[in-house]
Amino acid sequence: MTPPSRRPLLRRSLSASLSLALAAFGVTAAAVLSSAPPAQAAGVPAPSPLAVPGRGATVPFKEQEAEYAATNGALIGPNRLYGTLPSEASGRQAVTLDSVGEYVEFTLTSPANAMSFRYSLPDNAAGSGRDASIDVRVNGASPKAVPVTSKYGWYYGGYPFNNNPGDTNPHHFYDEARTMFGSTLAAGTKVRLQVSSTAASPSFTIDLADFEQVAAPTAKPSGALDVVADFGADPTGAADSTAKIQAAVDAGKAQGKEVYIPQGTFQVRDHIVVDKVTLRGAGPWYSVLTGRDPSNRSKAVGVYGKYAAQGGSSNVTLKDFAIIGDIREREDNDQVNAIGGALSNSTVDNVWMQHTKCGAWMDGPMDNFTIKNSRILDQTADGVNFHYGVTNSTVTNTFVRNSGDDGLAMWAENVPNVKNKFTFNTVILPILANNIVTYGGKDITISDNVMSDTITNGGGLHIANRYPGVNSGQGTAVSGTITAARNTLIRTGNNDYNWRFGVGAIWFSGLNEPINATVNISDTEVLDSSYAAIHLIEGASNGLHFNNIKIDGAGTYALQIQSPGTATFTNVVATHIAQSNPIHNCVGSGFQITRGSGNSGWYADPPACTGNWPDPVWTNGGVPGGGTGPTDPPTDPPTDPTDPPTDPPAETGNLAQGHPVAESGHADVYGASNAVDGNANTYWESTNHAFPQTITVDLGAAKAVKRLVLKLPPAAAWSTRTQTLSVSGSNDNNTFNSLKASAGYTFNPSSGNQATVTLPGTSARYLRLTFTGNTGWPAAQLSELEAYTS
Repeated sequence: MTPPSRRPLLRRSLSASLSLALAAFGVTAAAVLSSAPPAQAAGVPAPSPLAVPGRGATVPFKEQEAEYAATNGALIGPNRLYGTLPSEASGRQAVTLDSVGEYVEFTLTSPANAMSFRYSLPDNAAGSGRDASIDVRVNGASPKAVPVTSKYGWYYGGYPFNNNPGDTNPHHFYDEARTMFGSTLAAGTKVRLQVSSTAASPSFTIDLADFEQVAAPTAKPSGALDVVADFGADPTGAADSTAKIQAAVDAGKAQGKEVYIPQGTFQVRDHIVVDKVTLRGAGPWYSVLTGRDPSNRSKAVGVYGKYAAQGGSSNVTLKDFAIIGDIREREDNDQVNAIGGALSNSTVDNVWMQHTKCGAWMDGPMDNFTIKNSRILDQTADGVNFHYGVTNSTVTNTFVRNSGDDGLAMWAENVPNVKNKFTFNTVILPILANNIVTYGGKDITISDNVMSDTITNGGGLHIANRYPGVNSGQGTAVSGTITAARNTLIRTGNNDYNWRFGVGAIWFSGLNEPINATVNISDTEVLDSSYAAIHLIEGASNGLHFNNIKIDGAGTYALQIQSPGTATFTNVVATHIAQSNPIHNCVGSGFQITRGSGNSGWYADPPACTGNWPDPVWTNGGVPGGGTGPTDPPTDPPTDPTDPPTDPPAETGNLAQGHPVAESGHADVYGASNAVDGNANTYWESTNHAFPQTITVDLGAAKAVKRLVLKLPPAAAWSTRTQTLSVSGSNDNNTFNSLKASAGYTFNPSSGNQATVTLPGTSARYLRLTFTGNTGWPAAQLSELEAYTS
């Protein structure tokens, strides 16, 4: 049974905040192991979805972001505009390497024998992608070339998209590669991704790296059938092993024995159909199923239960192997998913799914199915979809990144979905649509998850009566009690290019018919939403209950009300809302709000109803960080970057921007990198009540700086203040000489909230500002430290 094509309806996404632990920024390395100058990407602090205690998947790797690592490449972002390279990066920032010798270097925080890394290469002119390699260097030596490719990325045009670079709307830029080191590297080891040639690709953009201590291969269980030793499957991947693995599975069912996939890469060109059998590998780093029929592209690797019309399958366990496909396009009618069919009373455990259409598209009716402890990466469509009468089924402790559509979805088309659960999952960067969604469904639970960085046409958490076959007449509409508890949403919600306005982090739609259910949203953080935090649209949504909700940072509104409904709010606290009126509501009394105790920051009477959609103001940790309004998707695909100029440009600009910076200390998340990020809305604030305080910028080489421009955020909310400071310079970051004696500088919002400090032009590599007073706050404050030679 093939799923029907999904019509190109709108989708939604989410955003980030400051309450998350910033330890997951990664460790920045100071030592450099070649003649290249030491540098650091100095990315804007952005809370990590892997640093939320007690929520999301427990993953076996330690993640480090490229934007906080040692590098001599170029930082890109932060930027959330659809169709731009940083918009699809984790935290909306990455590092581009476009010359031989450029690198990103990570320092291990714990032992590891393997890594995977997320990257992007430019497409080629034909749209078929390019193949290249990048060196992995350990402590500066023993380079290992790791293959990288763009053939699984770069889609164009409208839904369901194509591979034609001449079309509009380029997107889905990133992919992931993995490699093992051959031995365990100790904590403190420096692992570098370095460009050795630009012949095959003019640039390499690095988003992040995940470092892992992979256990030894799991041995064959006693009495198990071996697909190689007993059935002749080819572990080299040279021959088609489809029939031999199928024969092993059939024998395992008949004999009541497990089936074992030993170490190797196995070419599989069609579905392996399983029923009443356990199929187990040596581990997802060791046992890999891959492949696609060379002539019939609708056939590809996958492990499927029988379809429901054929009686379905049951009592299946799939465990400890990887399914890494070769799907390079989106064709909704092709069953080229990693796992599919109907699997009742069955479990998928520790399976790595990558480069297929969907990780798992489950067509019911089926009951009591579980996916757990798994990884789903780089799909052209959904990560998981419980479709057509899936009941009492669960996805838990699973990590999903870079799905081409909804990350985790339930779609009750024509047959009810009942009592399903998505719990303790981490869902990051769905390129289209939502992180987690239920289209219809009764008594659904979506709890203890982390959702971050949705890209377009979707939100973080979506509850809706949308899509064909979702209606109360068939019992498939949202009904009973929907529980969404203890979720964290970071940088979710984004512009919908069909609607031309922002979609909320948590949003509800009654497109097919009004939602009439008990919907409990509780104990949830909604952080740095790209647009609204909570959003209602289409039809009506009734029975919503918000309890113990923290909204910290919303690009537009706390509430965006575009349809009638009823909702209660208790202990809902909102801060850092971009619009002065936190509610947009043009349906008036059609949306009935009941306010309990403990609310603040989100309610206004009357609400705004302007008819105009404001440009979003994006934040990091609740600190305003700029933004740009909705735009059309780009009409022209990006071109390959040209070779870098052979002569350095004249130094006429701000010499400090993007350079390494040190500080005596900072308050909360207001670190010194904010003062050199080129964004006047972010700022450094030193440790409070502890003058003197210093900030030091490394210009990379000695410069004859004659002028500093010091800025504070231009917002009128900042009162006029005078800061007392002096300037000194050094060429070794040890001995500093005075360049400007201590004096008071006044910052007045009415005149730009900035001050200029003239200097004698003495050559210095390091510039240090020492603050001894601030009439407006008991700390040093700077949003920008700009240095000029004129």
